[in-house]
Amino acid sequence: MSFKLLPAAAAAVGALALYSAAFTVTEVDQVIITEFGKPVGEPIKEAGLHFLNPFTQKVNRIERRLLEWDGPPVEMPTKDKTYISVDTFARWRIQDPKQFFLRLRDERSAQSRLEDILGSETRNAIARHELIEVVRSEPSRVVKEEVGGVGTLYPIKKGHHVIERDILKAAAPKLSEFGIELLDVRFKRVNYNATVQQRIYERMVSERKQIADRFRSEGAGEAARIRGKKERDLQKIESEAYRTIQEVRGQADAKAAEIYSRAYGQGPQAAEFYEFLKAMETYRLSLTDDTNLVLSTDSPLWRHLGAR
Repeated sequence: MSFKLLPAAAAAVGALALYSAAFTVTEVDQVIITEFGKPVGEPIKEAGLHFLNPFTQKVNRIERRLLEWDGPPVEMPTKDKTYISVDTFARWRIQDPKQFFLRLRDERSAQSRLEDILGSETRNAIARHELIEVVRSEPSRVVKEEVGGVGTLYPIKKGHHVIERDILKAAAPKLSEFGIELLDVRFKRVNYNATVQQRIYERMVSERKQIADRFRSEGAGEAARIRGKKERDLQKIESEAYRTIQEVRGQADAKAAEIYSRAYGQGPQAAEFYEFLKAMETYRLSLTDDTNLVLSTDSPLWRHLGAR
C-alpha cells in the first residue's frame, strides 16, 4: 500500500518544487537573482513567467517606476551671507539594477545616499549665488526700480531654475555610480532663517519708510513749486491789470481833457466860465468852517471873493 503512494508523493514534491522555482516579473519591477547572496546572471527586466533554482537561489525585486526623494528643510547661507531654509525634492529611478543592488541593496539606503549627495550639492550651489537668484525664477523678468534707487534689486543673471539644473548636473554623475539615474531636482520652498527673519522684515520696513519719505519730500517740493508759480501768476495778473487800469484812466483823462478843451475853448466867455468853475471847485476843496485865508488883493482867488 505504501508503494502505491510513492508516485503520488513524488508528483506532489515535483509540483511543489516547480511552484517554488517559478516566479513572475511585472511591468513595474525588475528582478535580480542571487545565489548565496551574490547576483547570478543579468537582471531580468522582461515581464512574464521565469524560473530559478528554489533551493539555492532567491528573487530580489527592484522598483522600475519613477521614485521620489523629498529632503528635509536645510539651513544654509547664500553668497550675500543671508541664512535661508531650503526644502528640496527630486525624482529618480534605478537605471542599473545590478549596480544598485551591489552598492545599495534597497531603496532605504538609496534615499540616504540621495540626501547626502543632493544636500551637499544644494549647499554648494546656494553658497555661490545671491539670495535674489535663489528666490526669483527667470533672468528675463524686468526688475522694477524703486524711487531714488531705494529697494532696488540686484540684476538677475540666472534665476533658481538654472540653479536647480546646476544641482542636477553636479549630482547626476555621482549617483550614476550607484546605478541611479537622477531625473529632476526642484526647490519646494525657500524661507528665511528664523534668526534673520526679523532683521529682514525691519530692513523691508526701513526701505518702505525711505521711499515714503522720498515721496513726501518730492511732494513738498512740488507743492512749493506750485505755490511759487501761483504767486508769480497772481503778481503778473495784478501787474497787467494795474497797467490796464492806468492805461484806461490815462485814455479817459485825455479824452476828458479833450472834451473840456473843446467845450471851453470855443470863445472868451467859455474860457472865463471854465476858469470860474475851476475856482469854485478849488474853493470847495480848500475852504472849510475852520479855514483861515490870508490873501492879497491881486490873488486869483481874491478876485472871485472880492467880486462877491
